[in-house]
Amino acid sequence: MNGKLGGDTLDKLVIEGGRPLSGSIRIHGAKNAALPIMAASLLAEGKMQLRNVPRLLDIDVMLGILNRLGCTASHRDDTIIVDSGGADSSHVPEDLMKQMRSSIFLMGPLLARFGEVCIYQPGGCAIGERKIDLHLRGLQALGAVIEENDHQIWCRAGKLRGNDIHLDFPSVGATENIMMAAALAEGTTVITNAAREPEIQDLQHFLVAMGADVIGAGTDTITIRGVDSLAPCDYEIIPDRIVAGTALIAAAATRGTVTLTHCNPAHLTSLFHVLRRAGVQIGTCDDIITVSSSGRPKAVERIVTSPYPSFPTDLQSQVMVLLSLADGLSLMKETVFEGRFKHVDELVRMGADISVDLNSAFIRGVPRLYGATVEATDLRAGAALVIAGLAAQGRTVVEQIHHIDRGYDRIELMFQRLGGVMYRENPALKQLDLA
Repeated sequence: MNGKLGGDTLDKLVIEGGRPLSGSIRIHGAKNAALPIMAASLLAEGKMQLRNVPRLLDIDVMLGILNRLGCTASHRDDTIIVDSGGADSSHVPEDLMKQMRSSIFLMGPLLARFGEVCIYQPGGCAIGERKIDLHLRGLQALGAVIEENDHQIWCRAGKLRGNDIHLDFPSVGATENIMMAAALAEGTTVITNAAREPEIQDLQHFLVAMGADVIGAGTDTITIRGVDSLAPCDYEIIPDRIVAGTALIAAAATRGTVTLTHCNPAHLTSLFHVLRRAGVQIGTCDDIITVSSSGRPKAVERIVTSPYPSFPTDLQSQVMVLLSLADGLSLMKETVFEGRFKHVDELVRMGADISVDLNSAFIRGVPRLYGATVEATDLRAGAALVIAGLAAQGRTVVEQIHHIDRGYDRIELMFQRLGGVMYRENPALKQLDLA
């Protein structure tokens, strides 16, 4: 990573494919757990340490926001140190908020701490419409008054009060924002049709470690009994199930044998089901997963993305690469984001046979893919193209990899440790070297 917020859009990944992956790697902490927990650190005044936090662009952006809000926040090795005692602003800076959708997580904590928050429409990957209506309605149910103009949103509340809140869709972000705001509200809040993701459970564990009264995360009903104050704590972030899943799929696509350590197999059962149907061998023991595949994968008749514990949308594009090499016809149906098939054209450029009809992709497996120059259109699409490059014959160049850097801590190093031949290249720096 180049160390500046927003990443370098000129960076490319160059991959020499066609080699089975082999070896063992440790899975880093979960971005999607770390970001709301970093935001929740605003609920308590004082210094705390968050361990097992990866070095990612999205983490850098959240650190930048916390510092601009008056906190002192830094990243040392895999530990983030946040001192929220000096926080003195509830106005999230527009320039940073537009870089990352997860900045929306700051609404609940800032509203609970300061009684108001000003945000802008968040940025992030262009994978379809992702409204924040559920966030706003949840905060309104707790007593917030909301004013909106073309690009700015103000939320104000004298004292938040618990309420029964039913989510029309089990939104992860809305569930987490309501949990954080309700932790310091007066009375009891009950969220029904809540999201059930492991990251929701991790946020509950963090809030409880600070002194909150929260139960039910991991089910569709979460109960939060508000407390007067929270205290700083030290906490370790759960492993990243999407990074683990990406590595498992890459091993299967390249017909290799890979062992992952420091991960949670219980978070990946829906992926295991798909991989086993594709003929991939998987073994687990405590926090270790081993995957092995020596032949061509089998087609999987039908996969439908849906909120946890069903098959995750964040692994849809990666599994599509595996199915593009399978023997037979597979169907992938995307029900979470309508704009999440942008990687299809790039895979077709590499020789895949995929056709799309609305929210369904029909994948007719081919014997092999071929290297090409392709573009990462979003975070998970970029990871899929890296897998395709590792499995393909010849050289693949993946451009716009700043998207990938949002969720993978130097993805090229991860795959290099498994025998993948790939490296990061910056054309602008190369031209300077030649000058």
